[in-house]
Amino acid sequence: MKDGFYDGLTFHRIEEGFVAQGGSPNGTSSGTLDKKLKGEFSANGYTQNTLSHTRGIVSMARPGNNMDGASCQFFICLSDDYISSLDGLYAAFGEVTEGMDVVDKFLTVDLTEDARGVKSSPTVPITIEKAEMIEDDGEGHHRARFTMTIG
Repeated sequence: MKDGFYDGLTFHRIEEGFVAQGGSPNGTSSGTLDKKLKGEFSANGYTQNTLSHTRGIVSMARPGNNMDGASCQFFICLSDDYISSLDGLYAAFGEVTEGMDVVDKFLTVDLTEDARGVKSSPTVPITIEKAEMIEDDGEGHHRARFTMTIG
């Protein structure tokens, strides 16, 4: 995570019971960076990623069928209901270990329909005020802290 990159960016997609997606530089699902990441999930030949898409898991978003198209957008799983449709197809890389109550508050925001006709576009900004790397946990796992505002 490049220092300051996510500061001021928003969550542009909130689908109740599914995911909260953010990290787009232009605030929409089409915003990406030129650098793309190789998809680290089993459908792309990468078998070392064993994280399952359960509630609180953080995973890389990617455009459509482009297995190596992830860049900066990510999503947080809001439930365990979509494990089978996400596992092996998206690169899970982290977990919300504190503050899932803040993520749950995203669901209090009114939503409008997106281009697909799905109620998922927040009517007020859900903003990442600050994203920063903090000390590793006791097992050496990297950790990040996100400070958020709604509205």
